[in-house]
Amino acid sequence: MVAPAHAERVRHVVEPAVVAGGLVLEDVTVRKAGARSVVEVVVDVTEDDEGGLDLERVAEATRAVSDALDAADVIVGEYTLDVMSPGVYRPLTERRHFTRAVGRMLTVTLTDGTKLAGRLTEVDRSGAGDAVVVVPVTPGRKGRKPVVGEPVRVLLTDVREAHVEVDLSGLGPVDDDEAARDDAGEES
Repeated sequence: MVAPAHAERVRHVVEPAVVAGGLVLEDVTVRKAGARSVVEVVVDVTEDDEGGLDLERVAEATRAVSDALDAADVIVGEYTLDVMSPGVYRPLTERRHFTRAVGRMLTVTLTDGTKLAGRLTEVDRSGAGDAVVVVPVTPGRKGRKPVVGEPVRVLLTDVREAHVEVDLSGLGPVDDDEAARDDAGEES
């Protein structure tokens, strides 16, 4: 494992290149893999960015980061550079993470230990502290509609942990006849 101080030097070199490309530097790790180093750079879009982080933007960021690393010569010897997005499973720890997740299902663990699962509908910046609005959703039994609760406003300071849940419910409509056949064990 390469010392964290080394990763901080790399972060210092690559962050201006990432920011110049209109992105945010999420994380930098540097580790040894045999005789070479592996530099992993995680980038994301800004909170107000309307576009997503597509392959073209990642490729542009990769070129900029590579050029910055080569110019500063902070990695000794050969290295492999991996520039990537944070992915769907990253923890939501900042307001911009929640902003990018509006419309998605998520699970939130509050500082008191209670859990809230539902659809994130809004990031509220208007009150006395940033908050998220989650509409609780309890899955229905097989083929049945989920139970939707009243929206809950949660201050970000009250969130201990949060992450997006992969939501496959939008794969297609389930009609009442199909649900009845499923309950009876018939195939549609």
